Amino acid sequence: MKRTTTLLSLTLLMLALVAGGAALEVAVSKLVDKGKRIAAHLLECDVADVEFTDRHFTVKGTNHRVPLAKVARSAYFPANYPIKELEPGFEESGYWDPKAVAFPNGCHVCEVEIDRDTGSMEIVDFVSVDDFGNIINPMLVAGQVHGGIAQGIGQAVKEHCVYEEGSGQLLTGSLMDYGLPRASDMPMFRHETHAGQPCTTNPLGVKGCGEAGAVGAPPAVINAIVDALSEFGVEHVDMPATSAKLWSLIHNR
Repeated sequence: MKRTTTLLSLTLLMLALVAGGAALEVAVSKLVDKGKRIAAHLLECDVADVEFTDRHFTVKGTNHRVPLAKVARSAYFPANYPIKELEPGFEESGYWDPKAVAFPNGCHVCEVEIDRDTGSMEIVDFVSVDDFGNIINPMLVAGQVHGGIAQGIGQAVKEHCVYEEGSGQLLTGSLMDYGLPRASDMPMFRHETHAGQPCTTNPLGVKGCGEAGAVGAPPAVINAIVDALSEFGVEHVDMPATSAKLWSLIHNR
């Protein structure tokens, strides 16, 4: 057996939170601005003196405040409402068109062991460190990265669409035939988010995370396998790096 480690630096782009979240931020900001104007009317103060914190509109420097729920109710039941200044209702829409892309970056480290007698490969450790800018929900980020790594490992060592030569008939058309990875094929991932720089191309300062594992894992795993087999003169391994393929590379050289 040989144990080896490899590094991969990556950059990628995801637009779900970068664009959709930014559009939501725009809409929410509009609602807060309208809420301040309604609250100023209810609290009998200047709009510039109203701030929004902890679900309340508060007059700065005082304990005078009105909850968000009351402001929303006032917008739809305008008995006490600045009807001459604002249309009734408490809804807004937001639009965001990214003028530039957001590039998160990170590093994936993979450690493998290969049995030279059988070609069986085991991932003994996998570490990823990523900079996703501002983190909105750490649990969701970890789940996305773990799922992406699992997908990437499956692509690297198991998953393969096989077609019959001549006819083009798909031979791996069900999960009975297709090499879908299982929990027993996965290592215990170690993942950290680096406190990097917030993104400057969207108001949330976020960078995509959904594809980090799927982009980083395949080359990290394959590079580790190639390094482990370097003593046999191996410089390249096509995905998927199955046990049969690794055994052949070891014993045919």
